[in-house]
Amino acid sequence: MEQPSRKVKTPDESVAEQVQVLTLSSMNGANRLFGGRLMEWIDVVAAVVARRHSERNVTTASVERLEFREPAATNSTVVLKGKIVYAGRTSMVVRVRSYVEALDGSRKLINAAYLTLVALDENERPTQVPELRPQTDEEREEWAYAKSLRARREQR
Repeated sequence: MEQPSRKVKTPDESVAEQVQVLTLSSMNGANRLFGGRLMEWIDVVAAVVARRHSERNVTTASVERLEFREPAATNSTVVLKGKIVYAGRTSMVVRVRSYVEALDGSRKLINAAYLTLVALDENERPTQVPELRPQTDEEREEWAYAKSLRARREQR
């Protein structure tokens, strides 16, 4: 019997962005953005991206990479941008980049993260997701990188 064809989507169809102005409640003892708070925001952005791609509820399976590059200070504007970079049968890899945005609109990268999320059916079981069709050379490179991250995780 022939399998039904999977829906196909592009990475741009699931992009999500979140903006935060840092207040004292987001700061650590050194008066910098608390890493755990940023991780929470990253997880939310990744979930929105994965939900948009899969059209399902999702759960975070793993954080493949989380790289803190720069601190962020009180009253900074932090912009998080998420994009799907890989889709398997039931799982998706989402890249989230976080920036401090200056008043003139320029941005400085402060964090890069890759998370794997799984789509869930009505019974909270993993379910098939649409195929991902990268459109640009950069998206194809990201797809290959995310696939290698996934392969390394499976080897562990």
